[in-house]
Amino acid sequence: MDKEQQQEQASKIKALISKGHEQGYLTYADVNDHLPQDVEPERIEEIISMISDMGIGVHEVAPETDTVSDGAASQNIDESAAAEVAAVALATVDKELGRTTDPVRMYMREMGTVGLLTRQGELDIAKRIEEGQNDMLSAIIRYPAVVTAFFDVFDKIKNEELRLSDYLPDFVDLEDDYDYTQPAAAKDENAPEIPPLTVADVKVRIDEIVVKYKKCNKVIAKEGYVSDKTQKEFDELALLFMALKFTPRFFTLLTGVMRECIDLVRAQEKTIIDICVKQAKMPRKLFIAGFVKNESDLTWLEEHLKTDAPFVAVIKENFHEIQKAQVRLLNVENESKLVTTEIKDINRRLSIGEAKMRRAKKEMVEANLRLVISIAKKYTNRGLQFLDLIQEGNIGLMKAVDKFEYRRGYKFSTYATWWIRQAITRSIADQARTIRIPVHMIETINKLNRISRQILQEKGREALPEELA
Repeated sequence: MDKEQQQEQASKIKALISKGHEQGYLTYADVNDHLPQDVEPERIEEIISMISDMGIGVHEVAPETDTVSDGAASQNIDESAAAEVAAVALATVDKELGRTTDPVRMYMREMGTVGLLTRQGELDIAKRIEEGQNDMLSAIIRYPAVVTAFFDVFDKIKNEELRLSDYLPDFVDLEDDYDYTQPAAAKDENAPEIPPLTVADVKVRIDEIVVKYKKCNKVIAKEGYVSDKTQKEFDELALLFMALKFTPRFFTLLTGVMRECIDLVRAQEKTIIDICVKQAKMPRKLFIAGFVKNESDLTWLEEHLKTDAPFVAVIKENFHEIQKAQVRLLNVENESKLVTTEIKDINRRLSIGEAKMRRAKKEMVEANLRLVISIAKKYTNRGLQFLDLIQEGNIGLMKAVDKFEYRRGYKFSTYATWWIRQAITRSIADQARTIRIPVHMIETINKLNRISRQILQEKGREALPEELA
C-alpha cells in the first residue's frame, strides 16, 4: 500500500468513526463499505472491537431511536481519538495486505513462523529421514529386478566401468554408540582424512548380501512370498542393504526400477478399467469384485460374458484389447516371480516410506531457511537479485539435506553452509556476467587479485606481470 492509498484509507476510517459518533451507532454494512475488499474477517473483527471500545455500537441493522439515544449519545469522541483508531486500523489493514502482495514480505513472514531447531530436534529429523529411506529400501529389495540392478552396478564397479564413490561412498554402523546429545564439534582441519572405501571393502558386504538373497529365494520357493518366514528373511536382507551408504543418485536409480514396474502395471490396469467401466458401463463394484486378485487371470470375464448384462456387448468388442493388457501383466509377474497384488503391496510400502522421508526433509529445509538468508545477504550487488540468491541458496540447502550424515557428529548448519555458499557462488559465476567465465578461472582471478593487493601493500606500487606470473 503506497502513501497515497494509505492517506485515502485513513480518511475513510476517520469518516466511518465520525459517522458512528454522529449516529451513535454503525452497521456492519457501514464498516464493510469503508474497508478494502481484501481484508480477512478476523481483521474486520479487530477493527470493530476498537470502534466498540470508543463507545460506538456496531449492529447488524440500524437500532431503534430510543436504543441509540440511551447508548452512545453521551460519548464525546474528539478528533485525536478518531485519528488514533484510524491509524491502528490502518496498520491492521496494511499488515493484512502486505501478506498477500509483497512476495519478499510474504516469504519472510512465512519463514518466521517456523521455529529454530535444537541439536536434538535436528537429530530427530535426520533420523526420521533415514527411517523413511530405510523403509523405502526395505520395500524395493523385495522386488527382484531392484536387487539385479544393484548387482549389475557393482559388477561394473569391479570392472572399473563405474566409480565406487559415485554409488557406495561409505558404510553405516547401525549399532554405533556415539552420544548425539553432546555438542557437535567443529571439523579439525588437521585431522587425518578417513580413507575412502575400496572395492575389496565393499565386496565383503556384497558377498553377505548374495548369500542372504539366495536364501530368500529358497524360502520363497518353499513357503511362498507372503509367509512370515519369507518376510523375516527379507527383513534380515534389508538390514544388510541398510549397512551400505547409498548416494542419492544410486538410491534414485534403484527406486526407479520399481517405479517403472508399477507404472507398467498401472497402465495395463487403466486400459482394462477404461474398457470395462468407462466404455462398457460395467458397475465399478462388480468390476472390482471380479478383477482384483485376478489381474492376470485370462478367464475372469468368462462368467460375465455368459450373461445378457448391458455391458457385455462392448466388452466382447474389446475383449482382445483386455486380454493383451492382461498378457502384459502376466509377463511382469513371470519376470518378477510376484503376482500383481504383491507388486502393488511393495509399491504401497515404498510410497509410505517416501512420504515419511519427504515430510522430514521438508521440516529440515524450512527450519534452516534463515541460514540461507544470512548467507545470501553477503552476496548482494554481484549481479543477481536478492530473491535469485535466496532461490539458489535454497537449492544448495536441499542438496545438503539429501547428503547430510548425522552419524558423523556435525551440526547440520555447519554442513549446510558450504553447500549454500557453493550454490550461490556457482550461480553468480554462471549468470552474473555477460561472458561466462568457468568457476576454476574465477578462483584463479581472485587469487591474482589477492596477490596483487598484497604486493601493493608491501611495496607501495602495482604488481608487475613478472611478479604475478
